[in-house]
Amino acid sequence: MQRYKSIQGLRSFKNTLPTKARKIIIKKGEIYSKTLDNWKFLVGEDLFQVCFPRSFKKNNLRGKCLNIMVKRGHEVDLEYSRKIIIDKINYFFGYDVIQTIKIYTFENEIKEEVDHKNNYVTKSKFAKKISEINNSNIKNSLMQMSKVYKEK
Repeated sequence: MQRYKSIQGLRSFKNTLPTKARKIIIKKGEIYSKTLDNWKFLVGEDLFQVCFPRSFKKNNLRGKCLNIMVKRGHEVDLEYSRKIIIDKINYFFGYDVIQTIKIYTFENEIKEEVDHKNNYVTKSKFAKKISEINNSNIKNSLMQMSKVYKEK
């Protein structure tokens, strides 16, 4: 639902977004993104190598829950560090952000699916459109972006 009331003058970015989008960003975005950015500091070097946050659930039956993906075989290490991680995250944010941690395991090797359709990102029609751009900075950055995308 879009806002019907107009505001005169400059508006902040969050006020220009639709209300449903704002709710999603406020609900999940801030806590999860800050946790992801500071994950190495919050869990330490050893656990940083074997686990990462999957998602953050605010309205769960158990309260605020952080879902963590862990490599198979390292679940016990994370289980023993569960209380320490919760305390560090709550201390980092300054208030009670999470109450529980839920652990999900994955295999050591993540199998990459080979998609032959995306081998060449800049197909001839896109390369032609990029070459028609007058601004050389934009043209160069689009070509660099497509090269990076090809590598991934």
